[in-house]
Amino acid sequence: MADSFDVIVIGAGPGGYVCAIRAAQLGMKVACVEKRATLGGTCLNVGCIPSKALLQSSEHFEEATHKLAEHGVNVGQVSLDLAKMQARKGEVVGANVKGVEFLFKKNKVTWLKGAGRIVSAGQVEVAGTTYATKHIVIATGSESTPLPGVTVDEKRIVTSTGALELDSVPGHLVVIGGGVIGLELGSVWRRLGAQVTVVEFLDRIVPGMDSEIGKAFERTLSKQGIKFKLKTKVTGASVTDAGVTLTTEPVGGGAAETLAADVVLLAIGRRPHVEGLGLAEAGVALDERGRVKTDGHFATNVPGIWAIGDVIVGPMLAHKAEDEGVALAEQLAGQKPHINYDAIPGVIYTWPEVANIGKTEEELKAAGVAYKVGKFPFTANGRARAMASVDGFVKILADKETDRVLGAHILGPDAGTLIAEIAVAMEFGASSEDVARTCHAHPTLSEAVKEAALAVDGRALHI
Repeated sequence: MADSFDVIVIGAGPGGYVCAIRAAQLGMKVACVEKRATLGGTCLNVGCIPSKALLQSSEHFEEATHKLAEHGVNVGQVSLDLAKMQARKGEVVGANVKGVEFLFKKNKVTWLKGAGRIVSAGQVEVAGTTYATKHIVIATGSESTPLPGVTVDEKRIVTSTGALELDSVPGHLVVIGGGVIGLELGSVWRRLGAQVTVVEFLDRIVPGMDSEIGKAFERTLSKQGIKFKLKTKVTGASVTDAGVTLTTEPVGGGAAETLAADVVLLAIGRRPHVEGLGLAEAGVALDERGRVKTDGHFATNVPGIWAIGDVIVGPMLAHKAEDEGVALAEQLAGQKPHINYDAIPGVIYTWPEVANIGKTEEELKAAGVAYKVGKFPFTANGRARAMASVDGFVKILADKETDRVLGAHILGPDAGTLIAEIAVAMEFGASSEDVARTCHAHPTLSEAVKEAALAVDGRALHI
């Protein structure tokens, strides 16, 4: 038997590496297993961070091409250096993953390089060596969900991984799936010159989002040039040297059609990554969707084996995994942490951005909860006008009797930053009046949040 540890975390994504660092801070001897050549998991290497780098760069390109002139800034002929843009993305990723490696060294977390397999409770094998531990944490994240009839080669038919590495702008990009990943990466390549068509099985994009926001979001993206084929299923894909021909059918029945593309992005969702971990041999139970079953406190059915992040129930979000990693580490140290799952924000980093937290109107209606709504458009916000970014609005939902904030939904500039105010408010059980009576600096985008809170009580000032 090789070295023994108090905790071995399998997976060095946001949930895993944060769990390992927090456990080390609390005095435990910790190892983290990672088979990639770099730490940070999908998020830092081929997910959140590189996609945001390309989103930012493509926003600058679009601004220079289409928007600076209205500000009196004339830049002449604008050209795209995609190789340089991709190189910058690589630098951003490199800085982030090196940062995690530095934090491991700082906190004395041992990096066990290789694929991890659970031999049994208390034993993990990595690259042919078995290590003993008191606690095993499964934090292996998720992977792109496949679609029968559509074979990914990461060249013509790509997942998000391949879509981040294209070396030329496709003439026509077809995105299968109208969710977060597809819309973000579709926005990147649309700004850089591609024609983009999104094919979605359901009758709306971003299912699960507040429907009013979702409809407004679809209109906004359509104005930007993205085309949508809703209530449409993809039944097959044929790849040639020239591109990809997709076969589609209306969900409700009807004649099949074909759709020609230079590149197809498959983005119908993600599924837990649990293969090769030895879970069946170790007796760890999975649910009907392939997620690791836990008891609400991250414990599996096998004592000493825990799970967090995308492999368990809940939204597949990096910050949700991070919070769970911290909570589990503190729990193992004898503390009593708590996560408020009703106050976890979600963000789509298009422009304008979309952010949500808490309940949607549909969820409140289904639960029979009486509620009030306050809305405020960015067209009436001075800072948004100065920025020339007035699409969208803020929507706040509050309990009709107590006025407690139950949810908020924002379509607009910097929505992902603005939603943090509501997250804090909800964490402290604030009412919409609490938000409305909090002084907000002028002129800022955050005033739209205050005005929406005022509107809950019918007393918005600037509309």
